[in-house]
Amino acid sequence: MDVRRDIHTRMEAPHNTFRLPLWRDPGNRPPPLRFCPQARHTREHKPHRAAATASLPEEPTLSTDQTTKPIDTRGGRHIGQHRRRIPAQRLHLTQTPLETVTTGSVKRAIGRAKPGGRLIVVVPAHNEEQGIRETVQALHGQTYRPNRVIVVADNCTDDTAGEAYRAGAQVLSTDGNTHKKAGALNQVFAELLPQLADDDLVMVVDADSQLDADFLNFAVSKLNADPGLGAVGGIFRGSEGGGFVGHLQRNEYARYARDVARLKGKCLVVTGTAALFRAVTLKRVKQERLAGRLPTGDGRGGIYDTSVLTEDNELTFALLHLGYRVLSPKECTLTTEVMESWLDLWRQRHRWKRGAIENCVQYGLTKVTWRYWGRQIFTMFGVLVTFTYLATVAYSLTLGHFHLQPLWMAVSAVFVVERVVTVRHRGWKHMLVAATMYELILDMFLQFVHAKAYADALLGRERNW
Repeated sequence: MDVRRDIHTRMEAPHNTFRLPLWRDPGNRPPPLRFCPQARHTREHKPHRAAATASLPEEPTLSTDQTTKPIDTRGGRHIGQHRRRIPAQRLHLTQTPLETVTTGSVKRAIGRAKPGGRLIVVVPAHNEEQGIRETVQALHGQTYRPNRVIVVADNCTDDTAGEAYRAGAQVLSTDGNTHKKAGALNQVFAELLPQLADDDLVMVVDADSQLDADFLNFAVSKLNADPGLGAVGGIFRGSEGGGFVGHLQRNEYARYARDVARLKGKCLVVTGTAALFRAVTLKRVKQERLAGRLPTGDGRGGIYDTSVLTEDNELTFALLHLGYRVLSPKECTLTTEVMESWLDLWRQRHRWKRGAIENCVQYGLTKVTWRYWGRQIFTMFGVLVTFTYLATVAYSLTLGHFHLQPLWMAVSAVFVVERVVTVRHRGWKHMLVAATMYELILDMFLQFVHAKAYADALLGRERNW
């Protein structure tokens, strides 16, 4: 594949412009280029719509005007290499219209997604050069192919941008973002959403997640079939690796998938691993934030709330309060990265738990959040029971009067049965091992994580991750 090729699709506005730096790689690491707001199309074409592209459009015609303002070539070099400051350039872009996709031009799966609006995929990435190529390739390998894949290189110090570009994605760099994933997505959506029609679709995929081939086909089908859906998420498996810690997470994710499948896709949160939205839904979120009927977030109508730890959970709350429902169909599957150390897992789960608590406080007790409050109370009760149990065991051992209690034996038996049954689709070997109750290690670990999160939230300790 020619590394100079970029993916460009015609947007609804007469001049498709991005003010964020556009990263290009003709082979010798050029400076970031910018879409020029004054650029004019030099080719006449009639507007038309398409749902997906059967092949890449031809190479756009480029011309550049030199300016004297220096900017850094962020993301364009490998770690340790000297970063030259090169004069910024402006990109005058002549784009080709999308080719109309016929029924036979793209392989269809059981989902039978019907072509509607365009599908744009946005992938926020920070130092993800090791896995970003697989993520982009998985998107291009979908049976329902997106019109555009945009990778947002956010303050990268590695070659994330180059790897994503060579995999076939359009790459944009964030501009002064200090709010991590939420801030990076808000910068892109601020420019992207005004260019989208209401029936266009937008998907956000984590850079460390790879969609199975039929994910988009089923997700688009579900979203098109139900106007009451605000978002469609996925069911994820844990990636290989991570040793014993990774193994525990893979079992945990398998149980989550089983629970969601039994509930026919009903889920509490549309996770950040992969989420599909209608453009009109995100536009409404923006309007409601600006009007003050939803938490204002960054104060500029950003889709994602930059003031919280768990922006995906907060966006789910926002959609539910606007009357939408969310769904994670069993057919929408993907693989996501597992934490490879106990410390990394602690940080991840502590952020998730504390973020969930603070999202409940943020929205208060409503007809939407009461179920989430109930789960928090139930989890807190579980933490108290766990510590009570550990305290009684320690006390008995200290006095030398330890003996098995029928109550705790019965609880343990129920726990064993649950552990075995819920991993049966991973095979009999996993079921046999699960009967040894070795996963109590993870359960105890998570109880300590939850206790720390509750304490930090109650005491108002500084948040950082």
